[in-house]
Amino acid sequence: MKLSILGARVIDPASGLDQVTDLHLEAGKLIAIGAAPAGFSAGETLDAKGLVAAPGLVDLNVALREPGYSRKGNIISETRAAAAGGVTSLCCPPNTKPVLDTSAVTELILDRAREAGNCKVFPIGALSKGLEGEQLAELIALRDAGCVAFGNGLEGFRSTRTLCRALEYAATFDLTVIFHSQDRDLAEGGLAHEGAVASFLGLPGIPETAETVALARDLLLVEQSGVRAHFSQLTSARGVALIAQAQARGLPVTADVALYQLILTDEALIDFSSLYHVQPPLRTRADREGLRAAVKSGVISAISSHHQPHERDAKLAPFGATEPGISSVELLLPLAMTLVEEGLLDLPTLLARLSTGPAEALRLPAGKLAVGSAADLVLFDPAASTVVGERWLSKGENCPFIGHSLPATVRYTIVDGRVSYQA
Repeated sequence: MKLSILGARVIDPASGLDQVTDLHLEAGKLIAIGAAPAGFSAGETLDAKGLVAAPGLVDLNVALREPGYSRKGNIISETRAAAAGGVTSLCCPPNTKPVLDTSAVTELILDRAREAGNCKVFPIGALSKGLEGEQLAELIALRDAGCVAFGNGLEGFRSTRTLCRALEYAATFDLTVIFHSQDRDLAEGGLAHEGAVASFLGLPGIPETAETVALARDLLLVEQSGVRAHFSQLTSARGVALIAQAQARGLPVTADVALYQLILTDEALIDFSSLYHVQPPLRTRADREGLRAAVKSGVISAISSHHQPHERDAKLAPFGATEPGISSVELLLPLAMTLVEEGLLDLPTLLARLSTGPAEALRLPAGKLAVGSAADLVLFDPAASTVVGERWLSKGENCPFIGHSLPATVRYTIVDGRVSYQA
C-alpha cells in the first residue's frame, strides 16, 4: 500500500529532525520525507495537520502473559493495547509458563505475534533454565530462534560464581544481558519501600540497599566479564548514581525506568490500594527526583511501561496477598506526556527516551524515521486529551490511572506501513 502522511510535525530523535513536513510510505518502508518521489502516487492519504509524527514507541518490558497465563492476558489483547499506546515494537520477558527458555516457546510467541499483527514482538530469553538460577539456558539456540537479549528477572542466580560464568559466556557471543538488580535476601517478604510510609502502614519494607547492593555486585561482574548489560526497572537515586559512574568509566551499560516510577511515590500506598503494589516498590520523592534527573540527562536512556496485566481477583485480596504489577502499556504515550506538561522534558527528548533510546539499548531495528527503514510510526495529537479507561483493550484493568485525564491522544499507530491502531 502507498500512503502519504501530510502536514505533520515530524520528530525523529535519531537524526534531530523536527519540522512540519510530509511522509511517504510504500511496501512497508518509509521512502521519502518531504516531497514525494517521482512517479509516486499515494493510494491513501492522511491529513496530519496539528499532529505529531514520531518513530513508533519501543517498550522494553511488556508481559504478554502467553503462554500460560491467559486469564491475565494474551498476545492478541496485549499487543492491541500496546498499539493503542503508540507502541510499534515491544520486548516480552521470559516469565511465561513454560518459561521462555526453549526455541519452541520463542517460536510460539513470534508466530502468534505475527498472526495478531498489532506490533512487533522481540522476546527476551531466560538466562537460566526455568529461571531457576542454576544452569545456563541454551542461549545460542534462543538467539537463533529470535531472542534479542537474556535475563532472569527478579529471580536472580543462586550463586554469584554461576552468574559470573553466564555473563562470560554471553560476552563471548556478544549477547545482551538484562539485569533486574534486587538482592533476594534483603527484599524477602517486603511489600513496600522501607521508610516512613511503610512503617506507618505496618507493611514489611524493602530497603533501598536491596537494589544498590545487587547493583554494585552486578556492575562489578559486568566490568570483569565485558558483557553488554542493560539494567531494568531502576527505582532509587543511589542506584542511578551507580549507573552514571559505570557509564563514566566506559562500561557498556544502559538503563531503563518504569514510567510509573517517574509519576508515583510510596505515598500512593497510604490508603492500602493494591493498584500501587509493584515490585520493585515505589520509593520516595527524593528517589523519584533522582530518576527524573537521570532520564533528563540521558543516564537512563529508556522509559518503559513494565506492563503487567492481572485478572480482577489478583488485586482484590488484602494488600500483602495481592499480585504486584500495573497494566499500563496502552497509556504509555499519554502518561509520558505528563512529563512534558510538567516541564521536565521537551517533546523531542521524551520521544528519544520512548523510541531511539530503548531501541539502541537492545540493538533493535526500530526507533527511527529514516528513508529506507521500516515504516513504524505513531501519529498523536498533543493538544487533545485521553480519558483513561473509556476504551480499555488490555485484559488487565489493574491500573491506578483509570478515570484520569491525560495529555495527548494517539490517533494512528502504523506498523510496516499499515495502520494497526486508529482512535
